[in-house]
Amino acid sequence: MMKTNKNLNLVLNKPIVLVGLMGAGKTSVGRALARYLKIPFIDSDKEIEAAAGCSVVDIFSIYGETEFRRVEQRVIARIFDTPPSIKVLSTGEGAFITPAVREIILNKAITIWLKADLELLVKRTRSRDTRPQLLHTDARKILAQLIEERYGIYAKANITVVTKDESLRKTLDKVLNALRAYLKSTNV
Repeated sequence: MMKTNKNLNLVLNKPIVLVGLMGAGKTSVGRALARYLKIPFIDSDKEIEAAAGCSVVDIFSIYGETEFRRVEQRVIARIFDTPPSIKVLSTGEGAFITPAVREIILNKAITIWLKADLELLVKRTRSRDTRPQLLHTDARKILAQLIEERYGIYAKANITVVTKDESLRKTLDKVLNALRAYLKSTNV
């Protein structure tokens, strides 16, 4: 199914998936993008919580990260197989790192990496207790390690948008401009 969006002046025939580290803005930007495009927004972590009947933090603490990643893969595959086909999906920071999940996403969607620097990630994650990897630890050290380990993998996304400490509207405009340029260059 294709969806012509007057706001983009282009045709979308794939869902859009936002990837990146925690604090990069995937959920906020994803919601704003979906509103702008007038298509549904889905947060994969919320879908995982609904499927599991408990929070992401609880899944990590009770079952561990390996089991969480298995659940995440099943839920993301189901999201792609569930109508409507055109939607915006915000993923957890580790989803795109898992090879099987990354393959699903790259084959079925347009991927946008929201790339943020360490200072911004630390600032945005400082007061949240919903990030399992950052609980009871040195968040700056963990985020720096995740940047080192994961930015090379996130770079496999179709589009990279560098986010700054700026308004949501400014980041959304960057995403829309990058999406327009990508769609024009690929005729997706």
